[in-house]
Amino acid sequence: MSLRSDITKDITAAMKAGEKEKLSTIRMLLSAAKYKEIDLKRELNDEEFQQVASTLIRQRQDSIEQFVKGGRQELADKEQREIEFIKVYLPAQLTPDEIRAIVKKAAAETAASGAKDIGKLMKAVMPHVKGKADGKLVNDIVKEALGA
Repeated sequence: MSLRSDITKDITAAMKAGEKEKLSTIRMLLSAAKYKEIDLKRELNDEEFQQVASTLIRQRQDSIEQFVKGGRQELADKEQREIEFIKVYLPAQLTPDEIRAIVKKAAAETAASGAKDIGKLMKAVMPHVKGKADGKLVNDIVKEALGA
């Protein structure tokens, strides 16, 4: 079953259950996906849908940082709840230890060593973790592995 049909079913379920916050978050996700489809002039596949969801999560995380700095914890909490609603549509995320194992293997394969090889190692690692890990976390682990 496609991600779009899952989202449509979840919208209906949230409406029936009266979960206003969940409903608005899922509708926002569907709306963002539709805008992307208009840009591409075609329907999104599940992987592209997940990229849209990841983008929305990153935006919410940035908002949380700003709200916490501004002393608006109630808004930060709302953004965090929205992240939890969106995460349902993403594949299971890799743990930092799993990412380290992938980075270590890729570093051995590419003979990467030192800060000058960050780009080369990232290029080797990203296909293995795409959609399953936050790019910033992967970059931090790559830098850690290369001692940069």
